[in-house]
Amino acid sequence: MASLHIIYSTSTGHTEYVVDALIDALRAKAAKLKVEKQYAEAAKPEDLLRGDVLLLASGTWNTGGTEGQLHPRMHALLKERAKDADLQKKPCALIALGDDRYYYTARAMEHLLQFVTKHGGAVADSLVIVNEPYGQEEKVAKWAEKLLAKIPTLAS
Repeated sequence: MASLHIIYSTSTGHTEYVVDALIDALRAKAAKLKVEKQYAEAAKPEDLLRGDVLLLASGTWNTGGTEGQLHPRMHALLKERAKDADLQKKPCALIALGDDRYYYTARAMEHLLQFVTKHGGAVADSLVIVNEPYGQEEKVAKWAEKLLAKIPTLAS
Protein backbone atom coordinates (compact mmCIF):
# COMPACT_ATOMS: atom_id res chain seq x y z
CA MET A 1 0.00 0.00 0.00
CA ALA A 2 1.48 3.35 -1.07
CA SER A 3 1.61 6.24 1.36
CA LEU A 4 1.60 10.03 1.06
CA HIS A 5 2.96 12.26 3.81
CA ILE A 6 1.75 15.88 3.64
CA ILE A 7 3.52 18.70 5.44
CA TYR A 8 1.78 22.05 5.19
CA SER A 9 1.55 25.45 6.80
CA THR A 10 -1.49 27.67 7.14
CA SER A 11 -2.65 30.77 8.96
CA THR A 12 -5.83 31.72 7.15
CA GLY A 13 -6.93 28.13 6.59
CA HIS A 14 -6.64 28.33 2.80
CA THR A 15 -3.75 25.87 2.50
CA GLU A 16 -5.41 23.47 4.93
CA TYR A 17 -8.62 23.72 2.90
CA VAL A 18 -6.75 22.72 -0.28
CA VAL A 19 -4.93 19.90 1.53
CA ASP A 20 -8.21 18.59 2.94
CA ALA A 21 -9.89 18.83 -0.49
CA LEU A 22 -6.98 16.89 -1.94
CA ILE A 23 -7.21 14.22 0.75
CA ASP A 24 -10.97 13.86 0.14
CA ALA A 25 -10.39 13.49 -3.60
CA LEU A 26 -7.61 10.94 -3.10
CA ARG A 27 -9.65 8.87 -0.65
CA ALA A 28 -12.64 8.89 -3.00
CA LYS A 29 -10.49 7.34 -5.74
CA ALA A 30 -8.06 5.22 -3.71
CA ALA A 31 -9.36 4.19 -0.32
CA LYS A 32 -6.25 2.07 0.32
CA LEU A 33 -3.82 4.97 -0.09
CA LYS A 34 -2.40 5.86 3.29
CA VAL A 35 -2.46 9.65 3.70
CA GLU A 36 -1.03 11.47 6.67
CA LYS A 37 -0.91 15.24 7.17
CA GLN A 38 1.27 17.24 9.51
CA TYR A 39 1.64 20.92 10.34
CA ALA A 40 5.01 22.35 9.30
CA GLU A 41 5.55 23.75 12.79
CA ALA A 42 5.33 20.23 14.25
CA ALA A 43 7.56 18.65 11.60
CA LYS A 44 11.15 17.62 12.16
CA PRO A 45 13.68 17.23 9.35
CA GLU A 46 13.32 13.43 9.48
CA ASP A 47 9.57 13.80 8.81
CA LEU A 48 10.46 14.85 5.26
CA LEU A 49 11.36 11.20 4.63
CA ARG A 50 8.11 9.69 5.94
CA GLY A 51 5.82 7.99 3.44
CA ASP A 52 6.52 6.90 -0.10
CA VAL A 53 5.75 10.35 -1.47
CA LEU A 54 6.17 13.70 0.28
CA LEU A 55 3.81 16.59 -0.40
CA LEU A 56 4.77 20.10 0.72
CA ALA A 57 2.08 22.80 0.73
CA SER A 58 2.51 26.48 1.52
CA GLY A 59 0.95 29.81 0.84
CA THR A 60 2.99 32.75 -0.41
CA TRP A 61 3.79 35.29 2.28
CA ASN A 62 5.93 38.31 3.04
CA THR A 63 8.15 36.45 5.49
CA GLY A 64 10.93 38.75 6.64
CA GLY A 65 9.12 41.73 5.12
CA THR A 66 9.81 40.58 1.56
CA GLU A 67 6.91 39.64 -0.69
CA GLY A 68 6.90 36.26 -2.43
CA GLN A 69 8.27 34.04 0.35
CA LEU A 70 7.15 30.82 2.01
CA HIS A 71 4.64 30.91 4.84
CA PRO A 72 6.63 31.68 8.03
CA ARG A 73 6.18 28.20 9.54
CA MET A 74 7.16 26.44 6.30
CA HIS A 75 10.12 28.82 6.03
CA ALA A 76 11.19 27.84 9.57
CA LEU A 77 11.03 24.16 8.65
CA LEU A 78 12.71 24.22 5.25
CA LYS A 79 15.16 27.11 5.61
CA GLU A 80 16.13 26.60 9.25
CA ARG A 81 15.38 23.22 10.89
CA ALA A 82 15.76 21.13 7.71
CA LYS A 83 18.37 23.28 5.97
CA ASP A 84 20.79 20.32 5.91
CA ALA A 85 18.24 17.62 5.07
CA ASP A 86 18.91 14.99 2.42
CA LEU A 87 15.69 13.95 0.67
CA GLN A 88 17.43 10.88 -0.79
CA LYS A 89 15.68 11.12 -4.19
CA LYS A 90 12.28 11.14 -2.42
CA PRO A 91 9.42 11.86 -4.86
CA CYS A 92 7.83 15.16 -3.87
CA ALA A 93 4.60 16.83 -4.89
CA LEU A 94 4.14 20.54 -4.25
CA ILE A 95 1.23 22.88 -3.66
CA ALA A 96 1.61 26.65 -3.57
CA LEU A 97 -1.09 29.21 -2.96
CA GLY A 98 -1.04 32.87 -3.85
CA ASP A 99 -3.04 36.03 -4.38
CA ASP A 100 -3.04 37.90 -7.67
CA ARG A 101 -3.14 41.24 -5.82
CA TYR A 102 0.59 40.79 -5.28
CA TYR A 103 3.39 40.97 -7.83
CA TYR A 104 4.82 37.59 -6.76
CA THR A 105 1.47 35.84 -6.90
CA ALA A 106 2.40 32.27 -5.94
CA ARG A 107 6.16 32.44 -5.61
CA ALA A 108 6.10 29.95 -2.75
CA MET A 109 6.24 27.35 -5.53
CA GLU A 110 9.65 28.60 -6.58
CA HIS A 111 10.94 28.24 -3.02
CA LEU A 112 9.46 24.74 -2.67
CA LEU A 113 11.00 23.66 -5.99
CA GLN A 114 14.39 25.06 -4.97
CA PHE A 115 14.28 23.25 -1.64
CA VAL A 116 13.41 19.88 -3.16
CA THR A 117 16.00 20.06 -5.93
CA LYS A 118 18.76 21.48 -3.69
CA HIS A 119 18.17 18.75 -1.11
CA GLY A 120 18.16 15.77 -3.44
CA GLY A 121 14.44 15.23 -3.89
CA ALA A 122 12.60 14.50 -7.14
CA VAL A 123 9.72 16.80 -8.09
CA ALA A 124 6.83 14.57 -9.15
CA ASP A 125 4.11 17.17 -9.75
CA SER A 126 2.88 20.55 -8.60
CA LEU A 127 -0.33 22.53 -8.17
CA VAL A 128 -0.78 26.29 -7.91
CA ILE A 129 -3.97 27.78 -6.48
CA VAL A 130 -4.42 31.51 -7.01
CA ASN A 131 -6.83 33.55 -4.89
CA GLU A 132 -9.52 32.02 -2.70
CA PRO A 133 -9.44 28.22 -2.85
CA TYR A 134 -13.19 27.99 -2.26
CA GLY A 135 -14.77 27.09 -5.58
CA GLN A 136 -11.54 25.52 -6.88
CA GLU A 137 -12.27 22.05 -5.56
CA GLU A 138 -12.65 20.65 -9.09
CA LYS A 139 -9.14 21.84 -9.97
CA VAL A 140 -7.81 20.13 -6.85
CA ALA A 141 -9.76 16.93 -7.63
CA LYS A 142 -8.39 16.80 -11.19
CA TRP A 143 -4.87 17.27 -9.89
CA ALA A 144 -5.51 14.55 -7.29
CA GLU A 145 -6.34 12.11 -10.11
CA LYS A 146 -3.17 13.08 -11.95
CA LEU A 147 -1.10 12.66 -8.79
CA LEU A 148 -2.81 9.41 -7.89
CA ALA A 149 -1.93 7.95 -11.28
CA LYS A 150 1.73 8.63 -10.51
CA ILE A 151 1.86 7.47 -6.89
CA PRO A 152 2.25 3.72 -7.53
CA THR A 153 5.15 4.45 -9.87
CA LEU A 154 6.63 7.01 -7.51
CA ALA A 155 6.32 4.70 -4.54
CA SER A 156 8.21 1.84 -6.20
